[in-house]
Amino acid sequence: MKIHPGRLLLLQILVAVVAIGFWQFGATVPVGGTYLLPEFFFSTPLDVMKRVVQLFVSGTIWKHLWITLTETVLAFVIGSAAGVAIGFWFARKPILAAVFDPYVKMVNALPRVVLAPIFMLWLGLGIWSKVALGVSLVFFIVFFNVYQGVKEVSPVVLANARMMGMSEHQLFRNVYWPSALSWMFSSLHTSVGFALVGAVVGEYLGASAGLGYLIHQAEGVFDVTGVFAGMFILAAFVLIIDWGVTRIENRLLVWRPQPAGEQA
Repeated sequence: MKIHPGRLLLLQILVAVVAIGFWQFGATVPVGGTYLLPEFFFSTPLDVMKRVVQLFVSGTIWKHLWITLTETVLAFVIGSAAGVAIGFWFARKPILAAVFDPYVKMVNALPRVVLAPIFMLWLGLGIWSKVALGVSLVFFIVFFNVYQGVKEVSPVVLANARMMGMSEHQLFRNVYWPSALSWMFSSLHTSVGFALVGAVVGEYLGASAGLGYLIHQAEGVFDVTGVFAGMFILAAFVLIIDWGVTRIENRLLVWRPQPAGEQA
């Protein structure tokens, strides 16, 4: 059963209100002589909101936000484009995929935190080391989903298309691409967060600007309010980008039938 968009939004807001209310209560109201969420470790929602407003009003945040946005978008675009292209290529070349399969799995298994210092050594402390870290996270998510999406093409549909005389270009456009789109957009929603994680972790380990840098600076002086303010801005940042991906998905996949559980 499909839920009305207005009701869904109301329920989502209700969850946020309950969570923030519990946070405020735990940080300011003692229970049995102790606080559930001591203010020294958790700050309070009111203080965090004041800090967020202060960062925007003073203009301090804009430079850092722009740098993190640039790194995130570059990592997302480059990683996604490479993942789509190579995923399609490997899915259409099974021998090539079989040869490189152990190497792809080996590289994917490498901890990205270990790669971050290497990228900084190769590319310096500028934005490109953060972009490279983000790309290493995004690429494999998109690659595996696109690869699986192309492999999942129905043999019957493929055989019928070939019987109708479709060329490889027509097969790509009318059979493989629609099959992979759903898988691809599913991975892109996840990739948005990972692109941001790559940028922020890179800034956290070594940078002179960016949201990760701000959070690291606040953490270094035990400014819990500053840490939570940075995390709140990051969360809002991800939601806005994910909203943009959803809009593009809905436009490109307008032909996709609704799942049975969502049909009225």
